[in-house]
Amino acid sequence: MLKFFYSTILLLSCFSIHVNAAADTSETDNSATNISTTGTNLVLVTIDGLRWQELFSGADPSLLNNEKFVREGHHVQEKFWHDSEEKRRQLLMPFFWNTVVKKGMVIGNRNIGSNMSIANPWHFSYPGYSEIFTGVVDHSINSNKKKLNPQMSFLEWLNNKGNYQHKLAAFGSWDVFPYILNKERSQLYINAGFDSAEGYALSDQAKLLNDLQKEIPSPWHNVRLDSFTYRYAKDYLLTVKPKVMIISLGETDDFAHDGHYDSYLNSAHQTDQFIADLWQTLQTTPGYQDNTVLMITTDHGRGSNADDWQHHASKLAVQDYMKNLKAFPNGIRGSENIWFAAMGPGVNARGEIKTTQEVKQKQIAATALTLLGEDPKAFNPKAGSVIKEIF
Repeated sequence: MLKFFYSTILLLSCFSIHVNAAADTSETDNSATNISTTGTNLVLVTIDGLRWQELFSGADPSLLNNEKFVREGHHVQEKFWHDSEEKRRQLLMPFFWNTVVKKGMVIGNRNIGSNMSIANPWHFSYPGYSEIFTGVVDHSINSNKKKLNPQMSFLEWLNNKGNYQHKLAAFGSWDVFPYILNKERSQLYINAGFDSAEGYALSDQAKLLNDLQKEIPSPWHNVRLDSFTYRYAKDYLLTVKPKVMIISLGETDDFAHDGHYDSYLNSAHQTDQFIADLWQTLQTTPGYQDNTVLMITTDHGRGSNADDWQHHASKLAVQDYMKNLKAFPNGIRGSENIWFAAMGPGVNARGEIKTTQEVKQKQIAATALTLLGEDPKAFNPKAGSVIKEIF
């Protein structure tokens, strides 16, 4: 009952925020803007630990029908099951399949020969995010500990360029992002974990979010509910209007670790709604409309059956940092497999793409910079190459 009470408060609050934001559009449009009406903007959304299996095939029957992972009263069978694989994936993530894939492209469906994986040898979050943002694999990044990243992200590099300086922002549900993006050195605007909105002229919505975040507990000690992360990011987008933004959502991974497949599916579906609202916001906001690339990806995969779907780790990780997974001496097979999608200016609308060779996570940074009209080799000549399938 208490969980229902909190959930109801959050739902009503976010509904209020959405309505108020729509009502305040004219005021927002008159605010100072950082964005260019001639250059391309970029929003990169990451969905922590969302398996390629659900993205491309929808709800997994081996988990959906398992009482160990689906609790009574969650009604996920009614919401997300269909005998057709295509219908199932559309039920789970309708905006992704009806808009993102039709107007853009996606890689990662290994069932059709579309292959993408991480390059780092660990298969968990910090190394994955570092690979996404820096374009390189640093073998010293071998844990999820709060260690300042020695590698420069493409955001930090952009922040050192005059036309991007102070026009970048990152929002994350996990409280380790200030370390992954080395906030101390990069001087990026980062709101992550349980950070409140600060450092700019706060809207009424941001002030309300600050109060609600203190009042509504998260199920986890180091990850906040994704609704806060998305709403903070949206408010900053409309108020400050950065050219490049990262939005990193985390619930899917944590619900999976908890063994709650019902909540994992519901969170994936809600994330799809966030992305739909984000795209609608971009396409109705001057400066972003028809001028913004949306990229979506994940930091790692996870296991492929009822025994290991909750986990993700390589053989090397199990021998070292993740010794709690010693029941899996060979690591979690398949947790290296990921996916990537994009749409917007410069992205060829090719839908599902079959790859001729394995695409790697470390190629995302160069791809982002190329879409922004920047030279990835000037950023880091050692970074992964551009994902050519996008063009």
